[in-house]
Amino acid sequence: MNSKTPAGEDPKKLERTGRVREIGSQAVWSLSSCKPGFGVDQLRDDNLETYWQSDGSQPHLVNIQFRRKTTVKMVCIYADYKADESYTPSRISIRVGNNFHDLQDVQVRAP
Repeated sequence: MNSKTPAGEDPKKLERTGRVREIGSQAVWSLSSCKPGFGVDQLRDDNLETYWQSDGSQPHLVNIQFRRKTTVKMVCIYADYKADESYTPSRISIRVGNNFHDLQDVQVRAP
């Protein structure tokens, strides 16, 4: 599998052609908070009309825990500022580690 993917390319197309593999289903997902009907299932359902909506104070967190050490080469996030600028994040950070106490920020490259 090629680890270099063109920025901005459709992740579903990359998956269909075998260039990337979706591994989110191998993880346990949790949220800092959510409004009823706007949780993990809506975040992960591949429907651009549904989404996660937080229901608490900042920071708003999405935690993804794999059962064993897992190499992640690419993270795809869909955010639609034009649809609702008040709920679109102004900053996204990604942290990795072996547990919650040793998380380190990683450099994020936007397409």
